Amino acid sequence: MKKTLIVGATPNPSRYAYLAANKLVAHGHEIINVGIKSGEVAGQPIEKPEKIHTDIDTITMYVGAANQPDLYDYILKTNPKRIIFNPGSENPELEELALEKGIATEEACTLVLLSTNAY
Repeated sequence: MKKTLIVGATPNPSRYAYLAANKLVAHGHEIINVGIKSGEVAGQPIEKPEKIHTDIDTITMYVGAANQPDLYDYILKTNPKRIIFNPGSENPELEELALEKGIATEEACTLVLLSTNAY
Protein backbone atom coordinates (compact mmCIF):
# COMPACT_ATOMS: atom_id res chain seq x y z
CA MET A 1 0.00 0.00 0.00
CA LYS A 2 1.06 3.58 -0.64
CA LYS A 3 1.68 5.76 2.44
CA THR A 4 -0.01 9.03 1.57
CA LEU A 5 0.42 12.51 2.98
CA ILE A 6 -2.71 14.62 2.57
CA VAL A 7 -1.86 18.33 2.29
CA GLY A 8 -4.93 20.37 3.16
CA ALA A 9 -6.50 17.82 5.50
CA THR A 10 -9.63 19.02 7.27
CA PRO A 11 -12.15 17.59 9.73
CA ASN A 12 -14.96 19.09 7.60
CA PRO A 13 -16.91 16.10 6.16
CA SER A 14 -18.12 18.14 3.17
CA ARG A 15 -14.56 18.66 1.83
CA TYR A 16 -12.88 16.42 -0.73
CA ALA A 17 -9.73 16.10 1.42
CA TYR A 18 -11.88 14.56 4.17
CA LEU A 19 -13.51 12.15 1.73
CA ALA A 20 -10.14 11.19 0.26
CA ALA A 21 -8.63 10.49 3.70
CA ASN A 22 -11.45 8.11 4.56
CA LYS A 23 -11.38 6.43 1.16
CA LEU A 24 -7.59 5.98 1.30
CA VAL A 25 -7.89 4.27 4.70
CA ALA A 26 -10.80 2.14 3.46
CA HIS A 27 -8.53 0.98 0.61
CA GLY A 28 -5.79 0.02 3.10
CA HIS A 29 -3.44 2.98 2.63
CA GLU A 30 -1.71 4.54 5.63
CA ILE A 31 -2.24 8.31 5.79
CA ILE A 32 -0.64 11.36 7.35
CA ASN A 33 -2.95 14.38 7.58
CA VAL A 34 -1.33 17.82 7.25
CA GLY A 35 -3.24 21.06 7.43
CA ILE A 36 -4.02 24.24 9.30
CA LYS A 37 -7.17 22.91 10.97
CA SER A 38 -7.13 21.05 14.27
CA GLY A 39 -8.73 17.68 14.78
CA GLU A 40 -8.49 14.30 13.16
CA VAL A 41 -9.63 12.59 10.01
CA ALA A 42 -10.01 8.87 9.40
CA GLY A 43 -8.60 8.16 12.85
CA GLN A 44 -5.41 10.18 12.30
CA PRO A 45 -4.59 13.59 13.80
CA ILE A 46 -4.08 16.62 11.60
CA GLU A 47 -0.47 17.80 11.89
CA LYS A 48 0.94 21.21 11.10
CA PRO A 49 3.38 21.19 8.14
CA GLU A 50 6.46 20.93 10.36
CA LYS A 51 7.56 17.31 10.81
CA ILE A 52 9.24 15.98 7.68
CA HIS A 53 8.11 12.45 6.88
CA THR A 54 10.68 10.62 4.78
CA ASP A 55 8.70 7.46 4.01
CA ILE A 56 5.91 8.96 1.89
CA ASP A 57 4.96 7.39 -1.44
CA THR A 58 2.37 9.97 -2.47
CA ILE A 59 1.42 13.50 -1.51
CA THR A 60 -2.13 14.37 -2.50
CA MET A 61 -2.74 18.12 -2.69
CA TYR A 62 -5.92 19.81 -1.51
CA VAL A 63 -4.51 23.34 -1.20
CA GLY A 64 -4.89 25.91 -3.97
CA ALA A 65 -1.80 27.15 -5.82
CA ALA A 66 -2.00 30.61 -4.18
CA ASN A 67 -1.50 29.01 -0.75
CA GLN A 68 1.19 26.51 -1.75
CA PRO A 69 4.43 28.61 -1.88
CA ASP A 70 4.86 28.50 1.92
CA LEU A 71 4.65 24.69 1.65
CA TYR A 72 7.20 24.17 -1.14
CA ASP A 73 10.17 23.43 1.16
CA TYR A 74 8.08 21.11 3.33
CA ILE A 75 6.76 19.19 0.31
CA LEU A 76 10.12 18.93 -1.46
CA LYS A 77 11.99 17.87 1.72
CA THR A 78 9.41 15.12 2.20
CA ASN A 79 10.65 13.80 -1.16
CA PRO A 80 7.67 11.60 -2.10
CA LYS A 81 7.66 9.37 -5.15
CA ARG A 82 4.77 11.40 -6.60
CA ILE A 83 2.50 14.37 -6.02
CA ILE A 84 -1.14 14.27 -7.09
CA PHE A 85 -2.58 17.70 -7.86
CA ASN A 86 -6.31 17.32 -7.31
CA PRO A 87 -8.71 19.62 -9.20
CA GLY A 88 -8.19 23.18 -7.99
CA SER A 89 -4.67 22.53 -6.68
CA GLU A 90 -2.82 22.46 -10.01
CA ASN A 91 0.44 24.42 -9.84
CA PRO A 92 2.92 24.42 -12.75
CA GLU A 93 5.62 26.06 -10.61
CA LEU A 94 5.53 23.37 -7.91
CA GLU A 95 5.22 20.66 -10.57
CA GLU A 96 8.43 21.93 -12.20
CA LEU A 97 10.27 22.05 -8.85
CA ALA A 98 9.13 18.51 -8.08
CA LEU A 99 10.18 17.18 -11.49
CA GLU A 100 13.63 18.76 -11.03
CA LYS A 101 13.97 16.64 -7.86
CA GLY A 102 12.83 13.48 -9.63
CA ILE A 103 9.35 13.52 -8.08
CA ALA A 104 6.60 12.40 -10.45
CA THR A 105 3.55 14.65 -10.72
CA GLU A 106 0.02 13.93 -11.78
CA GLU A 107 -2.98 16.19 -12.30
CA ALA A 108 -5.73 13.84 -11.23
CA CYS A 109 -8.43 13.23 -8.64
CA THR A 110 -7.45 10.93 -5.78
CA LEU A 111 -11.08 9.88 -5.32
CA VAL A 112 -11.39 8.87 -8.98
CA LEU A 113 -8.04 7.06 -8.93
CA LEU A 114 -9.16 5.05 -5.91
CA SER A 115 -12.59 4.32 -7.42
CA THR A 116 -11.05 2.99 -10.62
CA ASN A 117 -8.26 1.03 -8.89
CA ALA A 118 -5.70 3.27 -10.61
CA TYR A 119 -4.21 4.72 -7.43
